[in-house]
Amino acid sequence: MASSNDLVEQWFAQTLESFPDLSARFLAEEKDRFRNPVGHALHTSMAALLQEVLGNMDAGKIAPALDAIVRIRVVQDFTPGEAVGFVFLLRSIVRGSNPPRPAMIEARIDQLALMAFDQYMRCREQIAEIRANEIRRQTRARPALQRK
Repeated sequence: MASSNDLVEQWFAQTLESFPDLSARFLAEEKDRFRNPVGHALHTSMAALLQEVLGNMDAGKIAPALDAIVRIRVVQDFTPGEAVGFVFLLRSIVRGSNPPRPAMIEARIDQLALMAFDQYMRCREQIAEIRANEIRRQTRARPALQRK
């Protein structure tokens, strides 16, 4: 089996293909975590997720890593399938490395995809709530402005 670092690099590269060309190039090339916090978050979170898929599937470690990636993708112009589709890229990458117990690993990837979709939906609900609150705030503020 290939090293987990090699697998992460492949997964990261394939995931970047879903971003617009200029963004993908920047995310891939800029290695400074302060100049490229999105690229850094994607890469470190993907490494953590891969470690859990190949290891213990610790929900406490999966949740923050998955959240970091999904939050980035939910604010982009991705469809829901595109936003969580990065998880399925891992299937062919791991399959190509001839892992031990491939059926178990594929089941874990499926589980990770479901977790990603749940997180995507929670993020979309938060965005909708923020927008609704902003509209309510603007609506309440508008009559006060008109009276003056």
